[in-house]
Amino acid sequence: MAEQGIHVRLQQSGPIPLDAELRCAPGEVLALVGPSGSGKTTILRAIAGLLRVRHGLIHCNGDRWFDDERHLWVEARRRRVGYVFQNYALFPHLSALHNVMEAMLELPVVERERRARDVLARVRLAGLENRVPAALSGGQQQRVAVARALAREPQVLLLDEPFSAVDRATRQRLYRELAELRRELAMPVILVTHDLDEAMMLADRMCVLHQGRTLQSGDPYAVMTRPHTVEVAQLVGLRNVFRAGVVGHDVERKVTIIEWRRHRLEARLQPDFRAGQQVTWAIPQGHLVLHRRDRPSRGERENPVSGTVLEYLPLGENVALTVAVNGPDRPPLFLTVPVHTARRNNIAQGVEIRVSLLAEGIHLMPADESRTPAKPG
Repeated sequence: MAEQGIHVRLQQSGPIPLDAELRCAPGEVLALVGPSGSGKTTILRAIAGLLRVRHGLIHCNGDRWFDDERHLWVEARRRRVGYVFQNYALFPHLSALHNVMEAMLELPVVERERRARDVLARVRLAGLENRVPAALSGGQQQRVAVARALAREPQVLLLDEPFSAVDRATRQRLYRELAELRRELAMPVILVTHDLDEAMMLADRMCVLHQGRTLQSGDPYAVMTRPHTVEVAQLVGLRNVFRAGVVGHDVERKVTIIEWRRHRLEARLQPDFRAGQQVTWAIPQGHLVLHRRDRPSRGERENPVSGTVLEYLPLGENVALTVAVNGPDRPPLFLTVPVHTARRNNIAQGVEIRVSLLAEGIHLMPADESRTPAKPG
C-alpha cells in the first residue's frame, strides 16, 4: 500500500543550502519554524514545484513528484498543491469569485463557478463573491486565498505565514477558523510561521530549521521544552540555559542529580548522561516556582535556589524578572510572574527572592562549548 501523506527530503549545497527532511500525515498540521533565511519558504516552493532542488525526493500519497535518482520532476501545474502565499497574491482587478475560478482553468466555466461558490461558502464568504480584494478586509482576503487553494482539491495544503498581514484580533479569529477547517480536511497541512505560540496552538508537529537544515521534529511542546541541542534551545526561545556536571542517577526515585553553582539539583531521570559528564541544561519558565514569603508550598522544597532581582520589567499583566544566582557575573535566571504576585511579595530590583526549579522541567543536553555562554554556569 502506498504511503499516505507527504514525505520530503531535499539536499543541495547552493545557491540556497538545504539538508532537510520532513513528513506530514493526512489531517495533520506540521509547522516549519526557524529564523529568517532558514529555508522555510524554500521548502514550500520546492514542494509546490516552483523551485527545483538538486537532490532529494518528494512523495505525496503515493505520487512521486521529485526523485533526482530517477531523474523525475513533475511540473507545478501537474501537482495537486494548494498554496497560500504570505501576501495572498490575489488578482486586484478580479472579484473573489473570479480569483478562485482562476485556480481551475482546466474545468468548464459552469463547473468552475459552481465549485468556486461552494468553496467560498466553506470559508464563510458567501455573499461577498463579487467584491474585489480592495473591498475586502485583510482577514477576508486571506479566506479568498485559502478558498483558491482548496478549489484545486489539493493533496497537500501549504500555508506561508498566512496570518502575518492581519491585526491581532483578526489573527485570533482566523486561528479558530483554521482549526475548524482542518477538521474537515483529510490532507497534510504544512504551515510556515515565525511565531512559536502560533505553532503551539495550531500544529500537531513542529520542525525546527536553521540554515536549511532540519534540526529537530516532533510534538511542539516536547520540542520547545526538551530540545536535542543548545542550538535548538536557542531557536525555540529557551532563555534559561546553563552548564552543569552530572553527579549520578537515582533510578528508584527516577531522578538524575546535577551540580550547578554549588547547588545539587534533581532532574527527571536522564540516564544517557554518565556521572562526571559536563552537560548543558535548560528549564522552561513554566517550571519555575516563585516562593511566597507569607505561606510556603510543597513545590518550594523542590530544588530551591536564592537570587537577587537584577531587573524588574512590567509587561502588561506580567512582570519579567532577571535574577542573579550566586553572583551577577554569571548568566542570570529568567522568569515571568503575574503583576499581582510580584506586588504581593514586594518584589523589586535589588530584592532577594527564592525560586524552585521543578525537576520535571530540567532537561539535559550535550555540552556545546561553541554555543553556551562564555562564562561558566
